[in-house]
Amino acid sequence: MEKLDKRLPVIVGVGQYKQQLGDVTAALEQYRLMEEAVRLAADDAGCPSLLNSIDQMLVIGGMWRYPDPGRLILESIGSPEARTFLTAMGGNMPQACVSEVCELISANQIDIAVITGGEAVYSKNKLKKLGLELPRSGSEKELEPATPFGENVPMSSEHERSNGFYMPTQIYALFESAIRFSLGETHQEHRDRIADLWEGFNKVAVANPFAWVRSPMTAEEIKTPSPTNRMVGYPYTKSMNANSFVDYGGAIIVCSVEKAQLLGISRDRWVFPHVATDGNASYLFSQRDSFHESPAMRITGNRCFELAGLSVDEVGHMDLYSCFPSCVQLIMTELGISSDRIVTTTGGLPFFGGPMNSYVIHAIASTIDAIRETGEMGYVHANGGYATKQACGIYGSSPPSKPFRRVNVQLEIDENPLREVDETPKGPATIEAYTVMHNREGPETALISSLMSDGRRALTTTDDQMLMAEMMQQEYIGRSADIDSDGSISLVA
Repeated sequence: MEKLDKRLPVIVGVGQYKQQLGDVTAALEQYRLMEEAVRLAADDAGCPSLLNSIDQMLVIGGMWRYPDPGRLILESIGSPEARTFLTAMGGNMPQACVSEVCELISANQIDIAVITGGEAVYSKNKLKKLGLELPRSGSEKELEPATPFGENVPMSSEHERSNGFYMPTQIYALFESAIRFSLGETHQEHRDRIADLWEGFNKVAVANPFAWVRSPMTAEEIKTPSPTNRMVGYPYTKSMNANSFVDYGGAIIVCSVEKAQLLGISRDRWVFPHVATDGNASYLFSQRDSFHESPAMRITGNRCFELAGLSVDEVGHMDLYSCFPSCVQLIMTELGISSDRIVTTTGGLPFFGGPMNSYVIHAIASTIDAIRETGEMGYVHANGGYATKQACGIYGSSPPSKPFRRVNVQLEIDENPLREVDETPKGPATIEAYTVMHNREGPETALISSLMSDGRRALTTTDDQMLMAEMMQQEYIGRSADIDSDGSISLVA
């Protein structure tokens, strides 16, 4: 029998609960979805009794108003003495929580921790159309707030918001245009390539029983606007956007090797977190030096592989955060991941579904299942904000050669240059990125990022219908423009 460090952290159970109902009047509220997932995770470990021994429960912040959802869950499952935490917002939080509890277990401060999260956006919206509401028993209970975990930092400035740049559907589409230009692709070549990438995600979702959208879609169907797949932010159709209209609960149970052995949890359920990294880009996207590169993704990812002593090609399973194609491409480029690799274990946020900040719980759970099946290593990348907050983890069925290690790489990220923003731009400029936002009737507004002659960045918009139509056919990046003091932009012939 292998001799293991008793303080090694190990994932022993994962749970995914999908509430996809025809009759939404039977829908469970959000904390109940989390509770179902926690129970499934304990069953997955083959040890339901471990629910009586939880030391900490961390709940990923979501679109609900429970002051302490962890306490609601614990009162139901039978661990009333456990400490409860409620995280800040951000898609990076599930991996950050796993990393945090692994450090605490390694330091002999806790033995069992649960990370959980859940959303019921689909049922909530359907019920609203019927003039009904989700059950609210949890939010009506008087509870003290859970201990906060992480900090909610604004992801946009007043200047960005006042100029119309504030939604993920806008900013990631803006990044996409810069990627296109950096590769020297035509609009058609570019749209073909990202549709092919997304077809691969769809195929994984079709095969995943937990995925929300399991209808096969070809690259042609993904990229072509239609009544059910309208253009959102060029070049992204609806099927290229994260789908938040889902109902999910997800849970991960982490414990020490010592506790797993004491509870008699079968060794074939164990998956070891090996290493983890964290770091963030500038919180304001407008301060990034360029939009087709991500030093934060590069440094957090590469450092994670270095700590594990592995190359990208030595990891068999990956889930790269996939809210939009630009996010996936940035990670793949920065880490040198081959374009023909399968880089999702779930099917991605557009097809599997994007339950707000808790998606990566499902990414980790699906990766754990894949590791158990094949014995290969797994890599999970988590992302929050606008390619801002990064958290990475590497997992394996065999124990690491060294104790679990987590490294924050913020100092190295901060060595990279930032760009100044001209909040009152006037004069000659060069277009560096743009997107055309659509409503249900068609093009509505073009968001344009330009560089002034002194290198500062300027954010402008236009609703010129002829110009917007041309922008989606011809390449406008690199074109000279003139910005007036009222914020209007005109092209220089």
